[in-house]
Amino acid sequence: METMTQINQMTETKEVQNSQIRAGQAARMRDLTPAQRRAVMFAQQQVLRARAAKKAKDERQSALSRMWQEEDAEHTKPHATIRKHEETSQLKDVSLREAIGHVLRDLRTRDHKTLREVSEKAGVSLGYLSEVERGQKEASSELLSSIAASLGLSTAQMLRMVADYLDSVHA
Repeated sequence: METMTQINQMTETKEVQNSQIRAGQAARMRDLTPAQRRAVMFAQQQVLRARAAKKAKDERQSALSRMWQEEDAEHTKPHATIRKHEETSQLKDVSLREAIGHVLRDLRTRDHKTLREVSEKAGVSLGYLSEVERGQKEASSELLSSIAASLGLSTAQMLRMVADYLDSVHA
């Protein structure tokens, strides 16, 4: 019961302090010229916008983190599920274009990079990179080299991974 009384007293004290602060701010605002008032209002709006942008960024980052955790959990499923997936993928004939796209997407998601990050670093449009990853577009050797470099690999390393993927699918 004593703690409730203390909490109520603290709340009342804070309310009184806040009202005094607001009264002081109003008195200070009266002393300003109209141009200064506009500048203060503009600065307050900028602060509110910055806080909203930070909150949105934090929410996006937490959503990405959740997505990565779910994806990592999916990669650690029991081997029986992985074997089933491999058996179904073996039935499908995979083209070189699709294999390259699969490997690029796998590399990008394992590094927790977004399409936008990789496309900007590689100097490729986001839509085109997406189509390459989905196996819908065939990329030139220069473009593949640029994408591999943006993922921190040499072209040879990336092509070896593609070859290994094709071997695993056709084995």
